[in-house]
Amino acid sequence: MTDLPAAHDAAVTDRARLAGSAYNGDRDLAARQSLYQWQTPRYDLPGLVADRLGDVRGRVVDIGCGNGKFIQRLRLERPDLSLLGLDIAPGILAGVPGPVAVADATRLPLAAGSVDAALALHMLYHVPDIPQAVRELARVVARSGVVVASTNGDRDKAELDELWQRAAGDVLGIDRGPARISLSARFSLEKAPAFLGEEFGQVEVAELPGTITVRDPEPVIAHMASYRAWSDQHDVPFDATIDRARTLVADHIARHGTYEITCRGGILVCRR
Repeated sequence: MTDLPAAHDAAVTDRARLAGSAYNGDRDLAARQSLYQWQTPRYDLPGLVADRLGDVRGRVVDIGCGNGKFIQRLRLERPDLSLLGLDIAPGILAGVPGPVAVADATRLPLAAGSVDAALALHMLYHVPDIPQAVRELARVVARSGVVVASTNGDRDKAELDELWQRAAGDVLGIDRGPARISLSARFSLEKAPAFLGEEFGQVEVAELPGTITVRDPEPVIAHMASYRAWSDQHDVPFDATIDRARTLVADHIARHGTYEITCRGGILVCRR
C-alpha cells in the first residue's frame, strides 16, 4: 500500500514540481491569495509584516518571495531598507522588483549575520529539511535581527477539505473520496513554534482567524484548482472533481445565499 502521507510530503517538497509547475508563474499563487479579499476580518498581511519590521534598519531578505507581494509593499513603505528576494522558482520571479535571485532555503547564498531581518512567509512547508532551513535563517540574520514567518493552522479552510472529499466521492461513486493534499501540514501553525524554537529563544505567535464569505462559487473553485500541480496526488480525476465541487458550492449558495470558509492562519515573529 502507498504511504500517502510520505508521498504527499514528497510532492509538497519536490523542487522540480515547485519550480516547474506549481510556481513557474504566479497564476496559481495569485488564485490562493485572492480568496482572502472576501475574508472578515480583512487582514492586511503585508502591512502586518511591515509593522513587525518597524525597528529594523538595513538589509531584509524575503526567502521564498513568490510573486513579490511583500517586497512590493516594503518598497513602498520602507524605501530605507535594502531588499532582496529569493525563490527556487525562476518563473515566478519575473515580475518581482529586483534584486532577486534563485536560491534554496537550506543553502542560502548569504554570509553569516549579513541581514537584519528575514521573511519566510507561507513557504517553509515546501522545504524538504525544515530544521536545516531554520538553521540557515538563524545563521544569516544578525544577532539582534528578526525572522518573520507565516503559515496556516491544521484546521484552516476545513470546509474546502470536506468539499473536496464530497466532490471526489460523487465522482468515484462512493460516500467520501480521498483527502486532498495539504500544503501547510508539515509546518502548520501548531508545529511551527517547535521548529523555530530550536534556534530562536523568543517565538511570538499572532493568530489571524477569520471567515471567508462568497456569493459566487468561482473564487472558491479557482482556489481549489490552483492545486493542479499536485493533481496526481489526489487519487481522483482532478478536473471532474473540480467541476463537481463547483456544482456543490453553487447549490449551497442557491439554498443559503452564501458559502463560508473558516480560516486560521498566523504569523510568527522570532528573535534570539
